[in-house]
Amino acid sequence: MTRIFRDRSKAAFGLILATVALDIAGLGLVMPIIPRLLREVGHTGDLGWRFGAFLGLYALMQFLCAPVLGAISDKVGRRPVLLVSLAGAAIDYVFMAFAPTLAWLFVGRAIAGITGANLAVAQAYIADITPEEQRARRFGLFSAMFGIGFILGPLLGGFLGAAWVRAPFLAAAALNGVNLLMAIFILPESHKGKGGAFDRKAFNPFASLRWAAAFPALLPLMVAFAALNIVGEVGGTIWVLYGEDKFAWDPWTIGFSLAGFGAFTALTQAFVAGPLAERFGERKALTFGILCDAFAYVAIALATKGWMAFLLLPMFCLGGVGQPVIQSLLSRQVGEDQQGRLQGVLASLASLASIIGPVVIAQVYFASRAWFPGLVWVAGAALGLMCLPIFLTRRPDGPQGKLAQQD
Repeated sequence: MTRIFRDRSKAAFGLILATVALDIAGLGLVMPIIPRLLREVGHTGDLGWRFGAFLGLYALMQFLCAPVLGAISDKVGRRPVLLVSLAGAAIDYVFMAFAPTLAWLFVGRAIAGITGANLAVAQAYIADITPEEQRARRFGLFSAMFGIGFILGPLLGGFLGAAWVRAPFLAAAALNGVNLLMAIFILPESHKGKGGAFDRKAFNPFASLRWAAAFPALLPLMVAFAALNIVGEVGGTIWVLYGEDKFAWDPWTIGFSLAGFGAFTALTQAFVAGPLAERFGERKALTFGILCDAFAYVAIALATKGWMAFLLLPMFCLGGVGQPVIQSLLSRQVGEDQQGRLQGVLASLASLASIIGPVVIAQVYFASRAWFPGLVWVAGAALGLMCLPIFLTRRPDGPQGKLAQQD
């Protein structure tokens, strides 16, 4: 009986990974054509505020909705929430493919952010079917799907977008349709909802943050989680600008560097993060990741040649082992019936970092690039190192008793 359950768990986990990879590929499909589409629909050559607002809207909706979807999945189960969000995403991409005005495109982008918040539910699903000691490994594989999706998606999106600027949206809709069919026919339920009336506080992202902050062992880890997400935004915000300004990279070199980063990230998250945490413990694995990130950030700040940045790619990706490991550590702090709400809070924090981080990072970079363009990298390294005392101070891991039931 145990073997049957283990086999079903592996099959369900594999399907969740495939779902995430296709979901991220669908998101990556539309990235190469967004500037051109906004210019075409907005009838303007200067994107101005539109590009930043279009990207930030997705993160804002995830911040607002991830805790809600997570809490709903705790009540009704993970499967219904995943099915509805996948169906909504497929319809939304078709809607965006034929959106006639800039306003309708923004409406579609907002809906995409809402449906994209289902990643919190997928993470809760993984927590449901995975023993605690294996969660770091499985969250690492989950993160690896982001790398795979962002390698395949933009490449295909650029190819399709060259033929017709709206084609990537239709391809993204098709991928979400495939996701939906797989989930309908193959994906089992992982969590029997406890039913009952919904707590209104669960629909307020700030109330969800207050709920999570009530856990004594959870609060410092959440602070570190948010800080490390902001550190991770440094590369995503200035990598292209930094490559152009300091190393005179052309578009092909930039694209090659991003593809290399995606490949190394997928390999590291899939094959390093979990085994490292299982062998040396989650806190030591986190410390290792932070130190690797800090070294890479300081090194690229001082680098004088473009090839040096390519040599640092593996070190950047080793720094990324901290993300799945801290998620595993956080998941230990609450009961099984609160995993959806917790993962929603974490997704909300990550989205908040994606809203605030790029704005602050870009301002620092543009203010300092004339005299030291690497300042923002050094600042990111310092912020990461400031999290080390949280992980080096030993605290008991595990659900916090009665607090796990508090709302």
